[in-house]
Amino acid sequence: MSKAPSTMQIKHKQKKARRHLKAKCRELKGEMEDIRKEQLSIKEEQSQVGEKLTAIQMECELLQEETQLMIQRSAFTQLRLSLMFNILKAREEGHLSKAAQITMLLREIIARDNM
Repeated sequence: MSKAPSTMQIKHKQKKARRHLKAKCRELKGEMEDIRKEQLSIKEEQSQVGEKLTAIQMECELLQEETQLMIQRSAFTQLRLSLMFNILKAREEGHLSKAAQITMLLREIIARDNM
């Protein structure tokens, strides 16, 4: 026959179980605190990444505007060069009235560009 545990033994086991449970709770609380700190750190990093992304997007838009302006200026320069070439060609061929018309057009374009 097996002997039943005494009241003292039961209380000792219960006390030991409570100590173990309390230690486990402290351990879990510590882990939860570590996780909370890590989550805060991740949130801060995400915020910083968001700010950097916004800055990059603004810079990209600015570069696109500058590129568009350069393309526009290049097209106007190409147009002016073409008109100048046509003026020289008209003068070379003796078409002075045509050269004068193209010259007037070139002056108007240059005046508009300067505004």
